[in-house]
Amino acid sequence: MDKKDVEKAALKAGKKIIDHTPEPVKEKVEEKVKEKAKEKFVEKTEGKLQEKANEASEKLQETKEKNAQKVHGKGEDAKEKLQDVLLSVKEKLSDVKEAGENFQEKVSSSDDKEKSKNKRKIKGANQIKKATDIKSSTKIKSSNDIKSSTDLKTMGS
Repeated sequence: MDKKDVEKAALKAGKKIIDHTPEPVKEKVEEKVKEKAKEKFVEKTEGKLQEKANEASEKLQETKEKNAQKVHGKGEDAKEKLQDVLLSVKEKLSDVKEAGENFQEKVSSSDDKEKSKNKRKIKGANQIKKATDIKSSTKIKSSNDIKSSTDLKTMGS
């Protein structure tokens, strides 16, 4: 016999017993049965809710772990790509530095011949014009200020 069959048989037997019992006993039994049914319902409901909450918690944990692995993997990829880019930039800068040094040597070697007669100085940072030294738009000559051919003196005058 199955558990369900036993429950059905017990239910039928319980109904027949209730039919043949006196009224005050019926009420007490009814109250007890209601209390027990209520307790069983609460227990089953709590159990199911707890089970579903545990399942959801497990799924959330799994998803969290998967996402953490993805983020970590993508972080590693990004780190490697960044290192590759930085290495290529470093190589290019070293090439530029080397080319600059070669250019400096060529300039200094060609200047050595000229420097013996005429020493040329390269402007320093303090000799470069500042923003205050540059003419503003008000100091630039306008078309009225430029001399025309009639203003020029000729040899005969």
